[in-house]
This record gives sequence, C-alpha cells and structure tokens, in this order.
Amino acid sequence: MDQDNIIKIYARTDNRIQLKMIPGHFVTSQSHITHYLDLTTMKSRCAEAQRIASALAANYEASIPVDTIVCMDGLEVIGAYLAEELTKAGVLSMNAHQTIYVITPEFNSTGQMIFRDNYEPMINGKNILILNGSITTGSTLNRAIESVLYYGGKIRGVAAIYSSVDSVATLPVHSIFQARDIPDYHSYRSDNCPLCKNRQKIDAIVSSYGYSVL
Repeated sequence: MDQDNIIKIYARTDNRIQLKMIPGHFVTSQSHITHYLDLTTMKSRCAEAQRIASALAANYEASIPVDTIVCMDGLEVIGAYLAEELTKAGVLSMNAHQTIYVITPEFNSTGQMIFRDNYEPMINGKNILILNGSITTGSTLNRAIESVLYYGGKIRGVAAIYSSVDSVATLPVHSIFQARDIPDYHSYRSDNCPLCKNRQKIDAIVSSYGYSVL
C-alpha cells in the first residue's frame, strides 16, 4: 500500500481537522471499500482529539441529557474530550456525581457487543451517546444500538467522524465528514465488488484497529 498516495480532506467546520485517506481496494468484515480512512492520529493525538470533540459537541443542545458515551472503534480519547466539551456546554448528566461516563464495549466470540456486569449500571436507564469512527453500511452501528437497548439504555444520539448515512434506525447521525466530502468513496458487498470483478488486487484487510497489508 502506497503511503505516498495519501489524500487529505479538511473539515468544513474547522480546517485544522484533517481526514487522511488512501485509495485502493480494501476489505472490512462487512464490505469492500475504495478508500482506507486513516483515523490513527485523530484517535491518539490529544490536540486532534480535542478539536474533533469540540466539533461534534456543537451538534448537541444543552436540553439533551447525556449520561454515558459508548466509544466504538477505539475512540476513548475523543470520547473523554467529548464528555468534557458537553459538560462545558451545559449538557445535563443525570448521574449522581454530575459527570459523564466514557466506556467501551466488548465483542464476544460470536461478534455480539456486550457490557460486563460492572459496566451495566452505566448503561441501564442511562441516556447514551454512541460515538463512532466511520459509518458506511451501518451494520456495526445497528449492533451497537441493539446492544445498548438490550442493556436498558436510552439512546440520545449518534456521533461519528465520518458517516455515509444521515440516519440509522430513525436516529440522526451527526458527523464531521459526510459522503459529499468524499464523493469517490464507495462501499460494496463482497459478492458484488467491481474491484474484484476487474481483478484489482486487495491492498489490505481493514478493521477499527487499523490495516494489515496483504
């Protein structure tokens, strides 16, 4: 995979926020995609994470309560800053300590999203904001929604760095980057991938942790 082909997309709301992507042929657990969206520095650099959190927090009014942020795709650093930004903006938390929980789910051997018993009190009866890295097909987000509802949570919002959809399961998705920002980005079912039909080699296997070159 050629790192020299990195393309940078700048956020409309803050040009200091850059989404890096690499064109190619990539495989995820749900689909084949035409670009790898590199969120590595967004997840791990404090300054970048704080700017992203600030941009996402602007989508939520103080009248919407948030007790817990469920972080998908390794976004715990952004989640912590988002909790801080929401608190500064006056977003209410119904928690006894008037602070927002930031937690990460586990996935069991069958791919189901679970929360251990010690985390259940942070979900059951709580107002939940789900934070995602990228949303393309929406299948992983749907699993997250189902899991939060199963554990008794009340979903108040969905936030993402990138989303190709405006809503999932009637819930609006607030994202920094949308499909219009990356018009050449496409996701295909594995059995209907034009890149495969054109015999274009697969560059890497992609997950929320990053990529592995083949």
